[in-house]
Amino acid sequence: MKKIVSLAVTYPISIFMIVLAVVLLGTISFGKLSIELFPDMKNPTLFVELKAGIRPPSEIEKQYIESIESIAIRQNGAVEVSSVSQTGYGQVTVQYDWGKDMDEAFLDLQKSLSSFSLNEEIEEFVISQFDPNATPILTLGIYNPNSSDMDALRKVAENNFRNEIIRLPGIAEVRLSGEQEKEVILETDPNLLASFGLSVNDLVAKIENYNRNVSGGYIEELGRKYVVKGLGIIEKPEDLADLVVGYNSRTGTTPAAVTTTAEQENTANTTETGGRVPVLLREVATIHIRDKEATSIVRVNQQRSLGMSVFKETRYNTVDAVNELTEVLDGLKSSVPGYEFVVIQNQGRFIQGAINEVKESGLYGALFAVLILFVFLRRIGSTLIISLAIPVSIIATFNLMYFNGLTLNVMTLGGLALGAGMLVDNAIVVVESIFRKREEGMGVMEAAIQGTSDVSGAITASTLTTIVVFLPIVYLQGPSGELFKDQAWTVAFSLLSSLVVAILVIPMLFTQIFRKDTVRQAEKPLKYKGYKTFLNKVLRYRTALIIVSFLLMIGSYQLIGLIGSEYMPQAGTKAVSVDLTLTNGTALARTSSTVEQIEGQLRQLFEKELDKIYAHIGPEKSQSGIENENVYEENIASLKLIFKEEVDPDIALVLTRLSDYFEGIPGVEATFSNDESSLTALYGSEEMPLVVEISGTDFESLRSLSDTAVQTMSLIPEIYEPVSNLNAGTPQVRVDVDKYRAGMMNLSIDEVILQIKDQLEGKKAGSLERGGEMQDIRIKVPDLSLSDLENLRIKSSQGEFPLTEIASVDIEYASNAIHRKNQTRMVSIGARVNQDQPYDQIAKSVNNSFAGISVPPRYKISVAGQEIKRQESMKNLTFSLLLSVLLVYMVLASQFE
Repeated sequence: MKKIVSLAVTYPISIFMIVLAVVLLGTISFGKLSIELFPDMKNPTLFVELKAGIRPPSEIEKQYIESIESIAIRQNGAVEVSSVSQTGYGQVTVQYDWGKDMDEAFLDLQKSLSSFSLNEEIEEFVISQFDPNATPILTLGIYNPNSSDMDALRKVAENNFRNEIIRLPGIAEVRLSGEQEKEVILETDPNLLASFGLSVNDLVAKIENYNRNVSGGYIEELGRKYVVKGLGIIEKPEDLADLVVGYNSRTGTTPAAVTTTAEQENTANTTETGGRVPVLLREVATIHIRDKEATSIVRVNQQRSLGMSVFKETRYNTVDAVNELTEVLDGLKSSVPGYEFVVIQNQGRFIQGAINEVKESGLYGALFAVLILFVFLRRIGSTLIISLAIPVSIIATFNLMYFNGLTLNVMTLGGLALGAGMLVDNAIVVVESIFRKREEGMGVMEAAIQGTSDVSGAITASTLTTIVVFLPIVYLQGPSGELFKDQAWTVAFSLLSSLVVAILVIPMLFTQIFRKDTVRQAEKPLKYKGYKTFLNKVLRYRTALIIVSFLLMIGSYQLIGLIGSEYMPQAGTKAVSVDLTLTNGTALARTSSTVEQIEGQLRQLFEKELDKIYAHIGPEKSQSGIENENVYEENIASLKLIFKEEVDPDIALVLTRLSDYFEGIPGVEATFSNDESSLTALYGSEEMPLVVEISGTDFESLRSLSDTAVQTMSLIPEIYEPVSNLNAGTPQVRVDVDKYRAGMMNLSIDEVILQIKDQLEGKKAGSLERGGEMQDIRIKVPDLSLSDLENLRIKSSQGEFPLTEIASVDIEYASNAIHRKNQTRMVSIGARVNQDQPYDQIAKSVNNSFAGISVPPRYKISVAGQEIKRQESMKNLTFSLLLSVLLVYMVLASQFE
């Protein structure tokens, strides 16, 4: 070590150049480090999603979900499988061990489920991997204050906003919500069609036959080939009116209500073939151009709007992406006059704010360290030398962070801030050792070499003992390991940098700053004379001191139960989310009108503090982009209350006021939560703070246990608004087809249901180009009541008859969704908790309260969600702590032999 120090002192220019190179490269590395809120989390979760027509949840569960679960649970590394079955939609979530290679897991699961992707009854089948970037980095509300034309708004959003944004570097996807397109509607009546001997299927077939281009081979003449192409594309909706959809016998009587006198004369003048008169589409249907029926509705401050969610590419700098987005949006606002947009959620701003706070804390820590050094050392030169060690060590750490793929986030910056105080330790020891040698009469060069060499072994061992405290975290599995791993590496890198700086740079700086110093320093370091006296007295009673220390350690351990523990701290923002659920079966329009009234009343309730309200009514798209068209989710809505910048809201008081307000609204179930940016999405969890799971097989038993558990939890003071995901039942119409009668009429079940569907929903009949884009052609029939459904006319080869002749029609209530976990049906109860109370104590209170509930055999009730993750994290971190103590002992034993 002495030779290394001698080299550093002898060649100061070389050392100085090395330091400059490290600083230069570190500055470049710092500029290239991605800025994120948290480290890159590789959550080992796969999603399997499918759509299979309008099938009830129980059928989706039996036909698909159970089979997928049984295959998924057998996958190598799979630890948990959960699912949800809804009308026409199913999702299976497969969680793997945190050490699993997810690319391999994805390919294995895709291969095992290949038969489902080939199933013709499944409309869509998608396997996707959990992606933390599925959380939008920016959410916008776009609207036109002077127009309610949603199709024009959609075109502006797609052509002006989306197309510009998607071209930006780092932007992966832009999704719209609440949009409505135009479509061509052909309104008709099944009875009117029947009078002409037509059906909805006949109209569809005729339109599709006429609305297409067909290649008819080619003709060769004079060495040139000519392609024969039949053009039949319908170019405008008016062309549909003159399509011949059938023929009517002249001897027959055309219904007077169908055609006017002018139309009859016109028909009489048409070319007749075999005594038949062509029936035109305009005679049996009325053509309209209307907005499609909305699947979701978005409003900003009660103004009908479009929601736009922007997603970034993996590992792209979130803050840079948001800054580039903001610049483009400012330009778009002026280029599209009349259209306004408001920023609902800005993840980049939240991240930048959190990063700036950590940076500020680190800079203050370094500044205070320098001031305290000067107070104790009382030498400007030595204080300056040690102060230079801090920035050089930190900048050198940026190099190691960049080449190891780390990002700037609250954990790595916290590691730098944590290490800032430790960075000066080695430098202080080296400087004090050099000054001691200097005071003993050695020259500057000799004191620098000898002083550094004497303590080089001690500071190396000290640095290693600190590093090994963090080293076990690198081996942790699970979310705690993923979260703290980057911090552990950062602390290790910063301490190694400080060790190199202390051994090479500090002696070199000392020889340069004090090279002309020929006298001893008059100032002495600050000393405590009383400490020597106190230490002498304490050492007389060594046994008593050891006993007291041991008792203090035991007493401190007992405080753990009082302090409590939780999975993650609450990270608040200036926004509150409100999830609303109306009575099952409520239509989207009714849900929208109810929510609109609530929006107005909430603006009055928080008039002074509230900046804007963002409302999304109806189902939302999943991560994979599959749109869940479950009509039974038209009764849900989510509100985001965004408070003014100058207001610092008391979130607990806000949630209390919201709770009091919604208690007075019957038929509306509300849950509230403080927005916590992307933290919950980072872990793949959007659960309530407290989740209780009840598993079993029979729904009635689960419902009874769920009701009992909700009542029990309501009596616990620290728990607010417990809500079960087992709904009261969704109204359904059950058509029970008599197989014998249907067989006598030469009808299959599929034919009966298809005819019912066509007469209830109409049918798509292709598309046509209009305004530069393709628009659907849809045949629409009048809405039917329940009594009309019973008298619905069913056709077969043997004639036409009412539905009640071959089927019974009954109303029943069925579950909207079936939740399962590890191949067993499950009901979950979510609730908010008192944030001032330790989470583990609340979970313990809940478990104790469930002790009095009689649980049938093969049924289970337990606290899940964050509590399971908390227990796992505490177990891992406790193991890490014990291992750290053991490694520190090993290092010390090696040092002192």
